[in-house]
Amino acid sequence: MDGIGIKFLSELVGTAMLIILGGGVVAAVSLTKSKGFGAGFLMVTIGWGFAVFAGVTVAYKSGGLLNPSVAFAQFLLGKLTFGAMLLLMLAEVIGAFVGAVIVWLAYKQHFDEEPDAAAKLGVFSTGPAIRSYGWNLVTEIIGTFVLNFVVIAFTNGRTPASLGAIPVAFLVIAIGVSLGGPTGYAINPARDLGPRIAHAVLPIRGKGTSDWSYSWVPIVGPLIGGGLAALVSGALLPMA
Repeated sequence: MDGIGIKFLSELVGTAMLIILGGGVVAAVSLTKSKGFGAGFLMVTIGWGFAVFAGVTVAYKSGGLLNPSVAFAQFLLGKLTFGAMLLLMLAEVIGAFVGAVIVWLAYKQHFDEEPDAAAKLGVFSTGPAIRSYGWNLVTEIIGTFVLNFVVIAFTNGRTPASLGAIPVAFLVIAIGVSLGGPTGYAINPARDLGPRIAHAVLPIRGKGTSDWSYSWVPIVGPLIGGGLAALVSGALLPMA
């Protein structure tokens, strides 16, 4: 397998691990008959932080991007070619889909017995606490800007894996507890799109709709936020 093939597989596996643990903590907290039911939003943010730690660690061969907004920012910084960016984005979406299917398998009986369709969808994708597409978009832009801007500052323009997984994990927890309340902080198009597709195609009992009318927000917002972070980092974060 050539270099880009290894990076593709690395991103796919790393993003799958991200969703297995990230989606898994949401399932544990949200599905009524789970032993983790009711543990709360703080547990979800901590779980996602550790999920990022695991995903970045596994995906060291590709730089541990795990997120199309990060890939886009790295492209704008000149760290990825356009073709490599698109290929890694595809790997991330596929990996997120695979990870979501694995979460469903792990919690299959709980999904079957959960009466609330919204709780089921929430395991797979994000949704706003107050639906207002414009303001939801602003929240996702801000959250993803913080993610990418701080990662760029941490790494001096290199990739998250070069920094080490632990600081990135703590950054994701910080974004979650500070900015996650309005939208559930997707801050990652693949994290939302791949699992939302899985929700749409899996035979989940009583699942309801996949809320495609909202799905563009956690795609467009993070890409704008990541792009803005890359564009202003040269002026606000002078590189050595």
